[in-house]
Amino acid sequence: MRLYLIGSALIGFAGQGVYMVLLNIYLLRLDYGLEFVGTVNAAGWLGWVLFCLPAGSLGGRLGIHRMLIVGQSLTVAGFGLLPFAESVPRTLQAGWLIATYSIAFLGRALYFVNSNPFLIRSTSQVERNHVYSVQWALWPLAGFAGSLVGGLLPGLFATRLGVSLDHPAPYRYPLLISSVLLIPSVLVLLAMREVKAEHTEETTFEAGAAPFVPIVISVVALFLGLASDGAARTFFNVYLDADLGVSIAQIGALSAVGQLLAGFAALAMPLIAARWGNGHTIFWGTSLMALGLLPMALIPHWGAAGFGFAAIVAFSSIRNPVFNIYGMEMVSPRWRASMSGAIMLAQGLSSSSVALGGGYAITALGYRNFFLMGSVLTAAGALLFWAYFLRAPRGEFARRAAALDKAK
Repeated sequence: MRLYLIGSALIGFAGQGVYMVLLNIYLLRLDYGLEFVGTVNAAGWLGWVLFCLPAGSLGGRLGIHRMLIVGQSLTVAGFGLLPFAESVPRTLQAGWLIATYSIAFLGRALYFVNSNPFLIRSTSQVERNHVYSVQWALWPLAGFAGSLVGGLLPGLFATRLGVSLDHPAPYRYPLLISSVLLIPSVLVLLAMREVKAEHTEETTFEAGAAPFVPIVISVVALFLGLASDGAARTFFNVYLDADLGVSIAQIGALSAVGQLLAGFAALAMPLIAARWGNGHTIFWGTSLMALGLLPMALIPHWGAAGFGFAAIVAFSSIRNPVFNIYGMEMVSPRWRASMSGAIMLAQGLSSSSVALGGGYAITALGYRNFFLMGSVLTAAGALLFWAYFLRAPRGEFARRAAALDKAK
């Protein structure tokens, strides 16, 4: 588990830090428009979507540990090859960008789908919230450092290369560096061993039952609830750069502050979940994510955008790990790979839809209306989750959970 968490920190620094800050701006510097920026991001998430369910099956057949290694290796390859787009003919460049980013997200799907069963196998119920909390804190805390570095590197490379920040070269080399920094995460995974023992514990549904309805409801609620997160993470840097004229260093600093707050929020997750329960933590976290987009939509200022982004990633860092735990504990070990695949599928569908539709929506309607739509969709996801899992009279899952508690 310690080795796995070290790998998580490296993923946070390079993937959530440097790459998140610079990729979209790099695409803009290659003279592509918002529609193409959205298309590249959507293609990556579409690769994630297509591979989520097979990833769970491969983990069950070939071993979770092996799939973690293969997945992270594909991620390194995809991210490392993407900045070589300028070396291919212009007619092939768009296809290169889409293909390499899709390869990276195929790897991410394989890695993250198998991460949930790995964490469940490696922890008991007593430890689980704390381990998930540390993992979800490491990503943004390492991303904090990566965002700061990502914001500063283009200026340093621009000076060294004698070009302006409107040229793609100052962004190409930091992207390459970040992919190289991901290589040790593969080496860490190689040093791990396969965890085969499954902790024996009660689950909401009996071992033989196929909990299709709760899985479907979870997928739809997650799909809607992540609209704010997808809108903020995909278009925050583009909005600041193209619409508000904010400097790259300042964009990196604002992203870093958001990541730092997200890290502290993730560490607070076990206390919040212990006080309010996992279900209510999911509902209120999703609701507050919906509110987080409103400053970005209503106040055209970098301060409001930074505040909204920080709020969304912070509440997301509380809500997302709890949702993963909630889904894993809902079903018996037999169905956990399916539930993990369904959760990751919903995340990919939501992010790809927001990324693909966002580029066109922003061009047609503007950032304000796009962010407002994201807020409304997230609020709808929170209400659906509440209606099925938390309301009175309670839904199927809540009734069975109550019966299980009573039996205990």
